[in-house]
Amino acid sequence: MRFDILTLFPEVIKAYINESIIKRAINNKKIEVNVVNIRDYTLLKNGQVDDTPYGGGSGMVLMCEPVVRAIEAVKDKDSLVYLLTPQGKLFNHGLAQELGEKTKHLILVCGHYEGFDERILNFVDGEISIGDFVLTGGELPALVILDTMSRFIPEVIKEDSFLNDSFRDGLLDYPEYTKPREFRGLKVPDILLSGDHKKIQEYRDQEKLRVTKEKRPDLLK
Repeated sequence: MRFDILTLFPEVIKAYINESIIKRAINNKKIEVNVVNIRDYTLLKNGQVDDTPYGGGSGMVLMCEPVVRAIEAVKDKDSLVYLLTPQGKLFNHGLAQELGEKTKHLILVCGHYEGFDERILNFVDGEISIGDFVLTGGELPALVILDTMSRFIPEVIKEDSFLNDSFRDGLLDYPEYTKPREFRGLKVPDILLSGDHKKIQEYRDQEKLRVTKEKRPDLLK
């Protein structure tokens, strides 16, 4: 799958994708990540991409011209384009799967300042938010979406890890333990040391329900 991330701060994105699992997925050609600097598409000589809002108010607003030109430079007939804004559709496990099924090329546009000129919405497929809060820019949401969707791509991570993810079946994941067997009086549940894989699976299924009920009862509704 191909991701194009349009940003005013490309080094933020590059720093993340040059580490760990995402870097390996790129090197193994499981995903392609292109980082596009929106400033490269302004027509103004000083590299300006924002201006003061009509009607007055504080802050600066991203201009149509550089954002739309950047989108058009990387978009093709199969692309989906999303602005990353607090007003967007909430990103979750289900939306990540839906986007992965709908497209092989996702363009994510990172906002900054006081947001986008509203007319840019005419050139995109929608807006996405990662939560009911406001960040200084869209780079972190873009990386959240990239990281989440990459996990669904075969051979990026081990299949067993993907199948046991929280939210995949509408529940949170079961608790995990590793060595030592006892730490400061806290012991690993005996069932996990039994070697009985059927009973271990039954225990884990029960734990998923328990953990979800305790931590995210809203999911059970």
